[in-house]
Amino acid sequence: MPELPEVETTRRSLLGALPGARIQSVRLGLPLRWPLGCTAQNLVGRRLLDVQRRGKYLWLPLAVPPGEVEDGLLIHLGMSGSLAFGALPPSGPWDHVEIATDRGLLRLTDPRRFGSVCWSPAIDQGLAGERLAGLGIEPFDPGFGGALLRARWKDKRVAIKQALLAGDAVVGVGNIYASEALFAAGIDPRTPAGRLGPLRCERLAGAVRAVLGRALDLGGSTLRDFKDAHGMDGAFQNEAQVYGREGQPCSRCGPARRVQRIVQGQRATYFCRGCQRP
Repeated sequence: MPELPEVETTRRSLLGALPGARIQSVRLGLPLRWPLGCTAQNLVGRRLLDVQRRGKYLWLPLAVPPGEVEDGLLIHLGMSGSLAFGALPPSGPWDHVEIATDRGLLRLTDPRRFGSVCWSPAIDQGLAGERLAGLGIEPFDPGFGGALLRARWKDKRVAIKQALLAGDAVVGVGNIYASEALFAAGIDPRTPAGRLGPLRCERLAGAVRAVLGRALDLGGSTLRDFKDAHGMDGAFQNEAQVYGREGQPCSRCGPARRVQRIVQGQRATYFCRGCQRP
């Protein structure tokens, strides 16, 4: 599932050409998770102003007369989606939204169809308002740190990995990155979130920033479907310390300890029992 590094990588790959493009036509394929929210014709002639991100959502504001609230398109990549932009080949069976502009074609490819492109009257109204309202702080926001995590989790009994994935304290820590951040911080993923004291919360916050920052440097992770808007794969998976390394020696403990895999909330978790403490 594309998470913050993959969505931010996509955003950055669109910034060079998409802002300022004028929509010429919209083609919809098979139904996605949420409907478009307006007629395709209502978007024709509108100009795209920017490519913004909140959590794992993209927001494309549309130009409006001065003084009016910007409406826009909320894009979610679902579990297997990716965006491409430019002079693209003919559409295939998994290409479900195509927005033709005067600068190229913006296409959402989504084999599993859990993604969406939806119009909203403002970023805090309609479907956009509903989906973004409960999100936590951005991990690179100056206000993010151990004190915030401690305040949000001090009474929680849920396992720390599940607390990270929930996204209501900090956004963008998807399954791969939660396992990696907990390994970097030396915290057992099964530990109740409320058990973490101030020092371990601060260490985890630093690990989250470091892991996500490195993932951004490497263009995210490509395990199966993800590509950026230029068709490039991510490479973070090649540097993962625990994710996908079941049975291999721990990079910190050596051959004496091997990476283990368990299932938490129907998601695979990878960790080392030797150096990740409850």
